[in-house]
Amino acid sequence: MKTIFVTLLIGAAMAADDKTAPIESQVNEVGLEGNFKQSWTGNGIAVQEQGTLKNVGQKDEAQVIQGGASWTAPDGTPVQISWSADENGANIQGSHVPTPPPPQEIPAYIQRALEWAAAHPYNEEAELKKTY
Repeated sequence: MKTIFVTLLIGAAMAADDKTAPIESQVNEVGLEGNFKQSWTGNGIAVQEQGTLKNVGQKDEAQVIQGGASWTAPDGTPVQISWSADENGANIQGSHVPTPPPPQEIPAYIQRALEWAAAHPYNEEAELKKTY
């Protein structure tokens, strides 16, 4: 999943004429305990990512990953993105990542229905005893 995300991110950042752009620096380190560190720069694009294994050998063992990338969009806007992922999921933040709209007020008729449902919880035993 991580590899797919990074590949898509890099592909979106690079234009067709960037296929022959040289990599200016590259680091790829992998540890025996599941730790890794990788980074590269080239053509104004920089990507870095590192990961560690948490709770090694235990039932709740998980990999924790943090990374980021930066580049300049075709319109000249600088773009920065960072991500982290662990056993609880992924968190992605960036200067170009859209934000959700503000929450809307719940319509009055929906609010009344929610209040009624909360005041009248479903009782399966009582429903089974009913005869129709």
